[in-house]
Amino acid sequence: MGISLPPNRKSRDRLSMGLHRTEEQPCHVMGIVNVTPDSFHAQSRRTTVEQAIETAIAMWQQGATWIDIGGESTRPGADFVSVEEEIQRVLPVITALRLQNESGLISIDTRRPQVARAAIDAGADIINDVSGLRDPEMVALVLEKQCGVCIMHMQGEPKSMQEKPTYNDCAVEVSTQLLETARGLIAAGLPAELIALDPGIGFGKLLEHNIDLLQRHDLFRGTEGFSVLWGVSRKSMIGQITGHKDPDNRLSGTLAVAAMAYYEGIDIVRVHDVQEHIDLFRVLSAVD
Repeated sequence: MGISLPPNRKSRDRLSMGLHRTEEQPCHVMGIVNVTPDSFHAQSRRTTVEQAIETAIAMWQQGATWIDIGGESTRPGADFVSVEEEIQRVLPVITALRLQNESGLISIDTRRPQVARAAIDAGADIINDVSGLRDPEMVALVLEKQCGVCIMHMQGEPKSMQEKPTYNDCAVEVSTQLLETARGLIAAGLPAELIALDPGIGFGKLLEHNIDLLQRHDLFRGTEGFSVLWGVSRKSMIGQITGHKDPDNRLSGTLAVAAMAYYEGIDIVRVHDVQEHIDLFRVLSAVD
């Protein structure tokens, strides 16, 4: 029996199709819209509702499957943002986008249950939680709403996560934690096809940890065949490899990881530059 979703929500099948690669969409693109004044990539910041809406619509037109709306910067060393301020940043954007596009898929990038609830009620389709559902209230919300969820791994907190990240076997430890959380949701009644797992590149990891996670991505599928999402766009690991300190100069390195994602079967890449990734995947599809 199918799950009964709220009237303003897509069917479970449509949501699942947006989380898993298909022959027509060998790698989905999730466009990043930061409604923040301090995200690490300055060019991605949208400080007004109007700017954020315009950017999101353009990303959909360029070919993005998802728009990921965030109102709190989670870069290393990021400052605290209140729940109230985060809601004020993201809710008008989600509400406007849903009114303008009933079928477009929207993700809310938050670790606060209050923000997630407001976003889902306004029409968002999936909760993208960088804290990996640490808050029991977030778990309860996902189960109540039967919405999509992306569970990301983060060691520590954004303010201090890059100070001394330590693992014995990074890929095994991260995948074990994410799979355990995902299987807990399934046991409580959430369909596996509504769950995506994100290894959390750059979130409490050194360069060698990040590379290990990308190379051993099969660990994250589990026997359930979970959707896998990579968020590597313009991050510090690209800068460490290429020598580019400024995120503005990390697009080519980002596209290299996206090409790897395409060939390795990754379902979704979360990116700042939608058109460039859509072009990349179209060319790869044509010559593959």
